[in-house]
Amino acid sequence: MSTTPAAVDTWFVEHLALEDDALRRARERARGAGLPDIAVAPAHGALLALLARLAGARRVLEVGTLGGYSTIWLARAVGPGGLVTTLEIDPHHAEVARSCVDAAGIGDRVEILLGPALESLPTVAGPVDLVFVDADKQNNAAYVRAALPLARPGTVVVVDNVVRDGKVADPAEESAVVRGVREVVDLVAADPRLEAATALQTVGAKGWDGFLVALVAQS
Repeated sequence: MSTTPAAVDTWFVEHLALEDDALRRARERARGAGLPDIAVAPAHGALLALLARLAGARRVLEVGTLGGYSTIWLARAVGPGGLVTTLEIDPHHAEVARSCVDAAGIGDRVEILLGPALESLPTVAGPVDLVFVDADKQNNAAYVRAALPLARPGTVVVVDNVVRDGKVADPAEESAVVRGVREVVDLVAADPRLEAATALQTVGAKGWDGFLVALVAQS
């Protein structure tokens, strides 16, 4: 019997009941609105929510909203009275995201800031308990650097899409996206405020990729 990484993803999603109707509708709404199919997979959304809960997160900063799929996972994790501040440059994406989080019943926990994230970040009030970076990869390091003043000791930092089909480790690969990934990895490795950092490869419905996780040791 043969199978595929995407089929394994589906098996776990079904057997662990990772995705409910609200999440499915959010994906469908984003697809119907013409948004690119680059949101986190259900299993990765569940992992984000788990990390937020393990960190006791009540305030989350998300860089890159897209259609609000990962936002819903995070907003559920912070619970009533918690807040996810999510930054989105595209007005259409932000509009779709707002409709999705409202339809999921957690719109009161979500603040969407429209505009370039590097302009919005200085307006965000800290401290935040978890930072999730999933926007244009060229600016990964700039986003993490700008978010660190909003962190506290114990804040979790997650940067998505750091493997890029293995291109991050290919010395012949010099695209702007891969350079951006390498820059954020170098930043995390060198910044004394960050520790307990690791990167994990993933394979599944979204192909071969992965994410970086770090803990803020000092603000």
